[in-house]
Amino acid sequence: MTLNTCSLALLPVLAQSDPLREACGDDPSFTCERVYDWTGSAGWAEAADKLLDTPARILLILVVAYLANLLVRRAIKRLIAQITDPEAQDKLRSLKRRAPVSIVDTGSVSLRAAARAQTLGLVLRSIATAVIWAIAVTMVLGELGINLGPLIAGAGIAGVAIGFGAQSLVKDFLAGIFMLVEDQYGVGDTIDAGEAIGTVEAVTLRTTRLRDVEGTVWHVPNGTIQRVGNMSQQWARALLDVDVAYGTDVDRAEAVIKRVADDLWREAGWQGKVLEEPEVWGVQRLGPDAVSIRLVVKTRPSEQWAVMRELRRRLFDAFRDAGIEIPFPQRTVWVRRDEGSSREVEDTLGDSGDPTGI
Repeated sequence: MTLNTCSLALLPVLAQSDPLREACGDDPSFTCERVYDWTGSAGWAEAADKLLDTPARILLILVVAYLANLLVRRAIKRLIAQITDPEAQDKLRSLKRRAPVSIVDTGSVSLRAAARAQTLGLVLRSIATAVIWAIAVTMVLGELGINLGPLIAGAGIAGVAIGFGAQSLVKDFLAGIFMLVEDQYGVGDTIDAGEAIGTVEAVTLRTTRLRDVEGTVWHVPNGTIQRVGNMSQQWARALLDVDVAYGTDVDRAEAVIKRVADDLWREAGWQGKVLEEPEVWGVQRLGPDAVSIRLVVKTRPSEQWAVMRELRRRLFDAFRDAGIEIPFPQRTVWVRRDEGSSREVEDTLGDSGDPTGI
C-alpha cells in the first residue's frame, strides 16, 4: 500500500475526530469526552467541559491547597511545641553536658527560648501559607485559560521595581529574623542599639521599640542596627570605682568596702539579685584628687543598677562611721605678693571654682 493510499484511508477517522477536537480541544477532558460520547453533540460536550470539569478542577485545587496548608501549619506547630517542651529541653541540656566543652556554648540557657520559638513558628506558618496559596492561585488562573506568561513577566518587572524601592524593608525583615534566631535581645532587656539606649518594649520583624530612662520611646528599624549591646542577658556586673582621699590606708579602705559588699550579698532581700561573692580588685586609678578602688559584683540581669545604688548608699555610711575621708577636688593656689617673692596657699575650691579662705 502506497503513502497516498494510507492517507486516504485515515481521512474518515480524522474527519470523525474533528468535532471532538473542536469541542474539547487537542487534550479533551474526561467529562467533555464522556458527554460527547453519550450525546454526540459538540455543543453539549463543550458546555459540560466549561460548566462541570473546569469548576471541578478549580474546586479540587482549592481543596488540596487548603489541606496542604492545614497539614504544613500543624507540622510547624508540632515542631515548635516539641522544641519548647520542657522534657525536650532537659534532654538537650543533658546531651550538652555530655558533649565536649570545646563545642558547647557554656552560657546560660535562654529564658526566652519558648517565646522566640513561637515567634519563628508564626513567621514560618505565614510564609508557608503565602507560598501554598500563591501556587494555588496560579493553577486556578491556568484552568481558567488565562495566559500566565505575560502575567508572570509583568509580575517580575513589578517585583524588581518594588524590590528597589523596598530594599530597606527587606533588610529590616531579614535582620529581624536573624535577631530572633540568634536571641540577641528580647522584651524586657536593656540594650544599647547605637541610636538609642533603653529597655525593649516590643520586638517585631521590622522594628524594635525602646524606652529610654527619660521615658522617650524610640522606634529603631532592625536593618539599621549595626551593633547591639545587651546589658541584661544571662548575668550582669555591678562595677564601682570607689574614691578615697590621698593619705587613706588603702588596705583598711578595701576591707571596709569588702565588708559592706559581703553584707549586701548575705542579706536575705538581696540574695536573689547578687549571684556571687563580691570581689575587690584593688586600686584602679590614681587620680588628681583621689585613689580609686574597684569593686565588682555579679548580679542577675538588669539588677546591676539597683545593686550599685544600694552599695553607694551603704559605702557612704560605712566610710563616715570608719572615719575614711571621701575626697573632693583640691587645688594649690600661688598668690604673688611682689616681684621676686611668692607664697603658697593651699585651699579648697568649691563647685563654682571660686577659692575660699584667701
